[in-house]
Amino acid sequence: MWNSLSVMTVKQLFSSYPYATDFFSSLPNLQQSEDSSVAQYFAAIEDDTLLDLGIDRQEFLDQFLSFMLQMEKLKEDKVKIESITIIGGKDKQGKAEDIELTIHAGEIVCIVGPTGSGKSRLLADIEWVAQQDTPTNRKILINEQLPDMRCRFSVEHKLVAQLSQNMNFIMDLSVGEFVSMHAESRMLENIEEITSHIIAKANELAGEEFSSDVPVTSLSGGQSRALMIADTAYLSSSPIVLIDEIENAGIDRQNALRLLIDKQKIVLMATHDPILALMGDKRIVIKNGGISSVIQTSEEERRNLVLLTTIDRKMLAIREMLRNGGRIDEIPV
Repeated sequence: MWNSLSVMTVKQLFSSYPYATDFFSSLPNLQQSEDSSVAQYFAAIEDDTLLDLGIDRQEFLDQFLSFMLQMEKLKEDKVKIESITIIGGKDKQGKAEDIELTIHAGEIVCIVGPTGSGKSRLLADIEWVAQQDTPTNRKILINEQLPDMRCRFSVEHKLVAQLSQNMNFIMDLSVGEFVSMHAESRMLENIEEITSHIIAKANELAGEEFSSDVPVTSLSGGQSRALMIADTAYLSSSPIVLIDEIENAGIDRQNALRLLIDKQKIVLMATHDPILALMGDKRIVIKNGGISSVIQTSEEERRNLVLLTTIDRKMLAIREMLRNGGRIDEIPV
């Protein structure tokens, strides 16, 4: 690898491998031209500088090469997730789930059923990439194959991002600092532009706007969820998004789902909301802790979704009227 890197100019190195700048951030400015080669860059580091760092020239070069190889390996290890498959296990009484369901990238699948029926358990099985080692005895396949065990135990290869009803921040950061820090961890360029775009998207989803300098701890529940949905869509490397009942989140839930599927996420959502349920391509019905059936959303249901959406907008208008101190003498038509 050194042979190819050494002949690059410093400018070419930082352009081709943006994360390389992190390695050199602890070094003093060497006042070299960006047109210097990488080999010249290393050769120009003074002995006193290396002494201050507590390392000799060869060790420093070895550390640089090790860093670059590790970062390249992280990029190569990212496997594109095209689908997940749920192979049925059993319900609370031990009755077998006669199902094998494959869900593809860009699909929305809703999970419906009474409170306590087992919706969250199914989400947990998917997050854990269950291999018949959970109470339901279900098995999850990735791209129709047994998953690499790193999907279960490695943070770097985590497949699932989960958005729940209760999302509270404990970090002492502003919204802008929080998003920027996440973008930097993804080794992206144009951090400021990406951060501004994500905050703008979050404000499109939130019922009330917020600025980049607002502390994340002061965000309302709806604002927190809106921020995390936008952050998940644009910055999360997790290809699967599990959503646990966001109907009361105070966000534009339809646009939130569209944003996620536009980014080719696999979206699974436990919900009691008929609008969200009908936005799904199909819905899994949970009864007694097991998968009872899978229903494909019909064209008639799609037409009913338009009607329900109109009703929902009217309800939102009435709520806004109440917030602003108005009287409900007339119902918006």
